Amino acid sequence: MATLATKTKLYIEANSATWDNTKVSLQNDGSGDYIKTWTYSFSKPTDSQIASYETAGNTAETLSGVLSKRQTEYLSWQEQLDKLYHDIDDGKLDKTGSWYTHIKSVKDANSKG
Repeated sequence: MATLATKTKLYIEANSATWDNTKVSLQNDGSGDYIKTWTYSFSKPTDSQIASYETAGNTAETLSGVLSKRQTEYLSWQEQLDKLYHDIDDGKLDKTGSWYTHIKSVKDANSKG
């Protein structure tokens, strides 16, 4: 189940705005998350509007997790450049090069879907 924060962010973006902590705050007093403050120029979303973002929210959260995992598994940019240098030097700017095989292995292990 997507979080209220994710669904609210998607609602804000659908209204051509971005998340701004000075315009929205969420709170949980023990009985679930809710929108505590809302000062955007457009209407605060209703419960049904928020619920309509469940599927998109789940997709966004899953993608965020995949991208975060990939980020931890990729080598540093310096190490990647070194791999590219050696691939160029070895004439391996194709799918057999060490840079490509590294990137492919990370992407294959952490598929977007």
